[in-house]
Amino acid sequence: MTVTKEPEAALAAPRPQDLAELLLESSTPRRPSAVSASLTFGWRAVLKIKHVPEQLFDVTAFPVMMILMFTYLFGGALAGSPGEYIQYLLPGITVTSVVMITMYTGVAVNTDISKGVFDRFRTLPIWRPAPMVGYILGDLLRYALASLVILVVGLVIGFRPDGGFVGVVLGIAVLIGFSFAFSWVWTMFGLMMRSEKSVMGVSMLFLFPLTFLSNVYVSPTTMPGWLQAFVNVNPITKLVEAVRALMAGQVDGDAMMWTGGYAALFTIVFGAWTMRLYNRK
Repeated sequence: MTVTKEPEAALAAPRPQDLAELLLESSTPRRPSAVSASLTFGWRAVLKIKHVPEQLFDVTAFPVMMILMFTYLFGGALAGSPGEYIQYLLPGITVTSVVMITMYTGVAVNTDISKGVFDRFRTLPIWRPAPMVGYILGDLLRYALASLVILVVGLVIGFRPDGGFVGVVLGIAVLIGFSFAFSWVWTMFGLMMRSEKSVMGVSMLFLFPLTFLSNVYVSPTTMPGWLQAFVNVNPITKLVEAVRALMAGQVDGDAMMWTGGYAALFTIVFGAWTMRLYNRK
């Protein structure tokens, strides 16, 4: 038996008035909120890490190298044994490693500017600071990952925080909050400098003195008096004191106050300066 199928009816041609209604749509898409725009740009920063995983080298291999090198090189000389020294060192080395990688926020900003991506961002109907905030939000993942890597390595080689799980989480939260504020310094330099190498050079010029002239590796009481005057007001010193106390199950109110003050200062001053440069560049 042969079954014959009726030919399908030809599609009717669209009417001119239907096309006009589609092309001349009167309603416009709703403008994204500041939060949604910032989160979108933050997700963009995370996707860049996904497609270029080599970016995670600095938040994995570098922290491991730092903690192993300083623990076993200086632990015996400074504290009698690596096991004793790691209790003092780990909170400080966590701060150093995370603060060091905040400079990559400025490098990413400078790279997008040199490629012309920011010219497109400026034409979009979005909250103006969203691209900058998005960069920093995306880098929060890097900060958390670096902290986790250091903590795991520290636990393996003998670190035992008296503050337990809660103290460690609170310490890392304070560190990440401070790093968010500190990243505004490098976004400013990312807008000012002509190349990403210049951003990295200027960043290291500031980061090395701040991290090494602090209480990360040794107690400030062993330093000359003139050096202690700087170390005692160094924002990294105050941050390390706050994180070290939380991981030990205590709260250093003075250090927390200084850390919060520095974080507010960096956000207000350098955040405003960044946006002024962004609007005028």
